[in-house]
Amino acid sequence: MIKLRRLNGQEFILNADLIETIESTPDTLIGLSNGKKIIVKNMLEEIVSSVVKYRQLCNTAVQVIRREIPEEKYNSDDVLK
Repeated sequence: MIKLRRLNGQEFILNADLIETIESTPDTLIGLSNGKKIIVKNMLEEIVSSVVKYRQLCNTAVQVIRREIPEEKYNSDDVLK
């Protein structure tokens, strides 16, 4: 989830997994996987950076969960099935 700002200044949270495309035309246009398009004040580079940070945070959480599972019970083949 990333925080964005509409053209009217209102902040909202967007599920980063829905982002399919981002265009700078001169406003920033976000195309979602469901076909909707959102125009925001945020710059393209800022959105990309937010998505990268969000994904890094998600990956960090997965690594922490893996460390808490005892080695003998952990089977890497079972992850993400």
